[in-house]
Amino acid sequence: MHREIISLSPEDSFLVLDKTKDYFSYPVHYHPEFELNFISGGKGVRRIIGDSMEEIDDLELVLIGPNMYHIWEQHNCTQKNIREITIQFNKDLFADSFLRRSIMKPLKDMFGRAAHGISFSKSAIENVAPRILKVSKLDGMDYFMELLSILYDLAISRNQNMLSTATMNPENFENDDKIKLFYDYVQKNYASKITLGEVSNLVNMSNVSFNRFIKRRAGKTFVEYLNDVRISNASRLLIEKDLSVSEIAFMCGFNSIANFNRVFLKNKGQTPTRFRQDFSGIKRVL
Repeated sequence: MHREIISLSPEDSFLVLDKTKDYFSYPVHYHPEFELNFISGGKGVRRIIGDSMEEIDDLELVLIGPNMYHIWEQHNCTQKNIREITIQFNKDLFADSFLRRSIMKPLKDMFGRAAHGISFSKSAIENVAPRILKVSKLDGMDYFMELLSILYDLAISRNQNMLSTATMNPENFENDDKIKLFYDYVQKNYASKITLGEVSNLVNMSNVSFNRFIKRRAGKTFVEYLNDVRISNASRLLIEKDLSVSEIAFMCGFNSIANFNRVFLKNKGQTPTRFRQDFSGIKRVL
């Protein structure tokens, strides 16, 4: 299983990815963030969330809780220009003290059910779809309040369907002192050269032991994880900033544009230029 590195910093509220695509190719993955995924025009795509497997219709809207395995596969879909809008947010965005307010109970309950994955009814999707389609064009407090309003309207909507019969709980990547130390170090220094020896010394382990440790905990080697973090941050810059591909490559720790292009293609399945062209909008609150 692939642990996706989300380009959502602790200071951000929501991350919105607005994309038009012809094909679904991303592998089975999970991440500790909540994800609301909207798909229009994807009839025949197969959605797998936990132990649930279903072929979707033309309109799809699903809320997935932290660390739930999920994938959308091409399956029987032959349509083109499929619109996919993915909204991600950290699980601590809404504090428990806030969710305990009586008015927030529908949201609190929905976030709890999201551990199984929730699909929403066609009428609920049709109600919020025009707002989801426009949300990446908003900014500031309007952006935040509209997303909160969308989530609340979904929380009180009827005929929600819980998908997976079981919840998933992969080993928590951040819930370990050594992993947390490594994670924070990489997040702060990914733009610079980082060696296996540096991070091994940081957590007081040998190179071999640390590489085995990170492989077991993150499902990838040190180099693979470092590249994932760099590509995640490069993806964010490609969408948000009017910088050249080569500028972004060097800003994210790659010492050659050829190496950046190769790693990006392997990680994202497309070139940095094509990736930038595919996204029509992204906003986040800082």
